[in-house]
Amino acid sequence: MVDIEVQGNVLVMTINRPEAKNAVNGAVAAGMEAAIDRLEESDDLWIGVVASTGDVFSAGADLKEINAGNAAALATAKGGFAGITERQRRKPLIAAVDGLATAGGCEIVLSCDMVVASTRASFGLAEVKRNLVAGAGGLYRLPRVLPPNIAMEAVLTAKPIPAERAHGFGMVNRLTEPGEALAGALELAAEITANAPVAVWESRGVVRAAMTMGEGELKKLSDAAFGRALSSEDTTEGLNAFIEKRQPQWKGR
Repeated sequence: MVDIEVQGNVLVMTINRPEAKNAVNGAVAAGMEAAIDRLEESDDLWIGVVASTGDVFSAGADLKEINAGNAAALATAKGGFAGITERQRRKPLIAAVDGLATAGGCEIVLSCDMVVASTRASFGLAEVKRNLVAGAGGLYRLPRVLPPNIAMEAVLTAKPIPAERAHGFGMVNRLTEPGEALAGALELAAEITANAPVAVWESRGVVRAAMTMGEGELKKLSDAAFGRALSSEDTTEGLNAFIEKRQPQWKGR
């Protein structure tokens, strides 16, 4: 239920259950975890894009599965809900959103590092409509990317936020025309993969930690990241490319 495609150094992982509004079942969760495993383990894959088919990004958890007592199958040991929301990883993910991302679907988006959305996309946490609580990170991640009062309103009213409004608040990195979110995400990925992958991965880790850690801890983390990047093979290549006035040929190590 999760299709994968390699485009250069980018792994595109696409949720493919349009007939169920891309709701997360066990197959989606397992497929997403396997896709992220491949991204993390491959030296030739530097960044991932999470996309979906159809006109809904994801309606979240498959409530039929929950009602049938299969809720545990919607999470994986490494990734949590949908195989992604609690996943520890090194490499960045871009969400390509071209429709409604609600409930767990929004929590998948919030698990990514960047968001490219079309103007027909929207984001919401609809759990309170079903006497449920957004339990896969949405309640604490949404207020990190939106003003707290706006996030509170979205959670308590269960009304989705249009992509253009989310972009204005900084939740969405880039807006595209309908049908162009994946292309926009791949364009952003290409800009990132032009840079040294080790430095990108190390920098990502510090930026993510900055959301929850204090400055003293972050200084130590930043120093360690600097050291690891400096000691990698790509540092020599980057310096030589600069001196020789050519494009660097990164190896990711």
